[in-house]
Parts: sequence; structure tokens; C-alpha cells
Amino acid sequence: MSGSLLFQSLVLGVLLGGLYALLAAGLTLYFGVMRVVMIAHSAFLILAAYLAWYFHERTGWDPLLSLVVTVPLFFVLGVGMQRLLITRLRPATLTMMSVLLTFAVALFIEGMLGLVWSGTQRRVQLPYSGSNIDFLGANVAVVKLVAFGLAAASLGLLYLLLKRSRFGHALRATIQHREAAQLVGIRTDRVAGLGFGLGLATAAVGGTALALDTTIYPSLHWHWIGPLMAIIVVGGLGSVPGTAIAAMVLGIGQSLLQVELGTTWAQTVFYVALFATLMVRPQGFFGGRLAQRF
Repeated sequence: MSGSLLFQSLVLGVLLGGLYALLAAGLTLYFGVMRVVMIAHSAFLILAAYLAWYFHERTGWDPLLSLVVTVPLFFVLGVGMQRLLITRLRPATLTMMSVLLTFAVALFIEGMLGLVWSGTQRRVQLPYSGSNIDFLGANVAVVKLVAFGLAAASLGLLYLLLKRSRFGHALRATIQHREAAQLVGIRTDRVAGLGFGLGLATAAVGGTALALDTTIYPSLHWHWIGPLMAIIVVGGLGSVPGTAIAAMVLGIGQSLLQVELGTTWAQTVFYVALFATLMVRPQGFFGGRLAQRF
């Protein structure tokens, strides 16, 4: 591999890792606040991508403007889903039953997308879709930079919300120790609902970013759920910083492997990392102490 090709792969890997971090952030919040394995998260990503595409088709405006509607809509959907569905599950079997419940939700979303928009592949066509810029010798697509910028801004706002607001402090306390948070007066059920809504709001942003540079179709969410689950396991379940680190490392690893192995085989980096983590450090390589400090 030449030096220029290596640098190109590293730049693309960083951009890809930033997007992965945004896509996986919601999964970490779900598990952190309620120990819920949200299989439907990737289906909501594709739903958001379809809404962004439809918004562009109907108005001709940039799909990023659809976030004004989709972010609050997904937040309300998340709160409603937690209060109407998740809280009805028995605490003793919550994690296991949440897999079955959210799997059914994913199938429902996929079926509705196929019913409304058919199974035809869709793609957003923008004036800058085919544009590239030169960055220190690396050729970078503008849409990838826009998606990375959206991911960086969203994760930055999420970090500020969690670190600087009273709600963020309550959410972090609930993630770290739910019973202790209740003892100091935090209404953990209410915080969990808002945290669930926040996680789904990140799916609205992630799906819109995904629509900028990806051909979408109803069953695409099955392609994403495996890598995203691998990222949160490697990063440490419940650890947002760990998820971001794992996403960046695996994104760069995938980009480097694509040069030698091709796109399909490069995807195996997620599953190899997942198996290695479960064998060596089941709590995640960046969990534990980092998760507590988060």
C-alpha cells in the first residue's frame, strides 16, 4: 500500500468512524438507561433516511432541513415507545424480552416502508453529491464531509447536554446506578423515558446523514444492526465515550481492510472484534472505569 493510498484510507476511516459513532450512540443510551437491546434502532435509522429522501423529493430542499421535523418527532416516538411498550415488560426478563419486542418493531417498520414506498432502491441526488475536495492529497467526497460534520456537531451537543445540564446529570446517574439515583430523589422512570427519546432522536440525525451518501431500501437496516451492536459491545455497554472510541477504531480498520480485501470482506472486522471482545473482555475494552467516569 502506497503512502498516498494509506493516507486516503485513514481520512475516509475517520469520516466513517464519526458516522458510526453517531449511529451507535442511541444504542448505548437505550442499554444504559433501561438495559434494553434495541434491535429496531437501525430500522428507525432507515425510516429517518426515507423521510429525508421524501422531504427532498417533495420540496427540492436539502434533506438536512428535514431534521427540524424528524428530530422532535423521533424524540416523541422514543418517549412513547418506552412508556407504552418497554415499561410493560417484566424487569426480571427485560433485556431478553426487549430483543423480541424491538425485533417485531423492526419488522413492522420494514413492512410499512415497503408498503408506502415499495422495495425500490432510493437515493438522494443533491448538487454536491458528486463533488470532491482535495485534503492534503486525499480525495474526499463532500457528502462524507457533511455527514461527518453533522455527526460531530450532534455528538458535541449530546456531550454538552449530558455533562452540563441537570437532565444530563440525572441521566448519567441513572446509567451508573439506578437505585442510588432513586435514593437521591431522581425520578428514574421519567429520566429513562426522556433518555429513550434522546436515543431515538440521534437515530433521526444519523438516518438523515446516512441518506446523503447511501442507497436506501426497506430491508437495509439488517445490514447495519450487526456492525452497530459490535461497536457498542467493543466500546462497553452503556459507555458513550467508549462507543465513540470503538466506532473510530473500527471505522479506520474497515477502511484500511477495504483496500486489500474489498468492501464485503472488510465488514468482518466488526464481527472479529465482537468475538474477540466477548472472549477476552466481555464488559468491553473501553467500558469499566471509563463508563463510570462518563
